Amino acid sequence: MKVPQFTSHGMSRRDILKLSAAAGCAGLLPRWAISAEDSTTMLKRRIPSSGEELPALGLGTSQVFDVGTATAERAPLREVLRILVESGASVVDSSPMYGRSEGVVGDLTADMKMQNKIFYATKVWTRGKEEGIRQMEQSLARFQVDRIDLMQVHNLTDTATHLATLRDWKEAGRIRYLGVTHYQSGAYDDLMRVIRNERLDFVQFNYSPLEAEAEEALLPLAADEGVAVIANEPFDSGRAFSLTRGKPLPPWAADFDCASWAQFFLKYILGHPAVTCAIPGTSDPEHARDNLQAGFGRLPDEKTRVRMRAYLRDL
Repeated sequence: MKVPQFTSHGMSRRDILKLSAAAGCAGLLPRWAISAEDSTTMLKRRIPSSGEELPALGLGTSQVFDVGTATAERAPLREVLRILVESGASVVDSSPMYGRSEGVVGDLTADMKMQNKIFYATKVWTRGKEEGIRQMEQSLARFQVDRIDLMQVHNLTDTATHLATLRDWKEAGRIRYLGVTHYQSGAYDDLMRVIRNERLDFVQFNYSPLEAEAEEALLPLAADEGVAVIANEPFDSGRAFSLTRGKPLPPWAADFDCASWAQFFLKYILGHPAVTCAIPGTSDPEHARDNLQAGFGRLPDEKTRVRMRAYLRDL
């Protein structure tokens, strides 16, 4: 069992957001509120419902982990997971919707004897109580674990039914946290309704500097209600790289320890104090290494984040 950890600063992300509002901009916040404490340790964010600290970058597995059993197919994924753990990250997010991904994650993490270093997150993606239970039992078997760290209702599918089951599973110790997910901004109103009406540990949704609508109401609400945030689609389904291909990073990106366009997008996301973790997906070990580097060193303050959005608009 992982033991909850607390930051030495004694302030929640809700406190940080309130301080930010009072200060007028993130540039007046204490440095620890917007950056890692040093350049050798990955940034961590607290899960509000428990106080446990979670590494701020993880791994998404949609499409990229849906492979067969051939060594050639799995070798790069094995290396991606090794790099993830080596960096100090732990969150691996999957779903039954992602084909063979859960099973591949389970096989590789068991074979590499790293199960105690992984924060397993997956989803229930079906309708009906009994079918939901059957699917979650399958996820446990595929991951080859007795307990899943985070179980989420995928795309708000039969939300009330599954949340009732997840509460029972959490009480029984079969999962540690529960939440809901979506990947489209059109679902934000529905997500906010669930956040207001249910007791959630996590909410997961799309967020990037190219699609930042969540900053208007969803992110502040999650912080105010004490719900941890996982940001998916950090590269906006690849649009980030189509837009920036062949373009130089602005020289001022070095001011927040940014060395690539992937880090530019991820550091923007982590620069919002309501974000607990971002989960870029990749099957390329070098891309994984580059992505994870965004969790180290300085993060942009709010003034810089506005500048980042403007720079992208002008490309």
